[in-house]
Amino acid sequence: MEYVDGSKFESFVCRWLHRELNWSIRKATHAAHKLPNDWEDQCKKAALQKAYLIKEYDIPASLFINADQTQKTYAPGDKMTWAETGSSQVLVVRAEEKRAFTILVGVTANSDALPFQAVYGGKSSRSLPSQMSPALDEARRIGIELVFSGTDTYWSNHATMHQYVKEILVPHIEKIKQELNLPSDQKTLWSIEVWSVHRSQEFQDWMKENYPHIILDYIPGGCTGVAQPCDVGIQCPLKLLTKQSYHEYVVNEFEKQIKSKKEVLTLDDRLQPLRDSSVQWLVNAYLQ
Repeated sequence: MEYVDGSKFESFVCRWLHRELNWSIRKATHAAHKLPNDWEDQCKKAALQKAYLIKEYDIPASLFINADQTQKTYAPGDKMTWAETGSSQVLVVRAEEKRAFTILVGVTANSDALPFQAVYGGKSSRSLPSQMSPALDEARRIGIELVFSGTDTYWSNHATMHQYVKEILVPHIEKIKQELNLPSDQKTLWSIEVWSVHRSQEFQDWMKENYPHIILDYIPGGCTGVAQPCDVGIQCPLKLLTKQSYHEYVVNEFEKQIKSKKEVLTLDDRLQPLRDSSVQWLVNAYLQ
């Protein structure tokens, strides 16, 4: 909104909030992650172990794979609000958006990205994006897997990890073996987080029985932020790209309503439409 003297309503409000209330744009606060006291020693030992395994088993960069899960909220905000300048505790409305799904990403040491696995909370295929979801065919072409958790949560579990190994990880490994003319017993180094499912005896036994040539390598506990390649270099741009796709979805929805001369603009924030749109977000992020 612009006045005849050229000033704008938004600028006036911002100046007034800062001048009269001493408010400024602030980000929602949360506890900082603490590293273990010996994190450097742990990471050094982990790096030396990786170096030994790679040399001992002659593992190529394309078979040194890191995978990591991240939460993706359906309706992300910027977690910013107006609050008193200098305040140490800042609360933001809807900053703790609970509706989300999990994205499991994988990347090789030579920078090749494996297809994503998206895990949606629910106990049947009805919990997945519908067959009418935008970009569903493109997602299938890329190899993106859309799976339901089989539980009330959207987090990865034994069943979804088994699916990831069988449908995404192993096909990549077999493809690389063929391309590089490697033997069938060629070792792969799979680096994953020290998470309850990953480190469970059940999962380790399943991997040894079915895929003995995949070596499980665990990121040191509490060191994800400094030693997990996907967490350090992949998750941040991934979340940014999916967030941009969500905002594009919102803009497109409002543009449709404006063109149709709708008097009151509304956003359908029901779970199913957002779930359907998430397929396009995944495709956009993977292709970029």
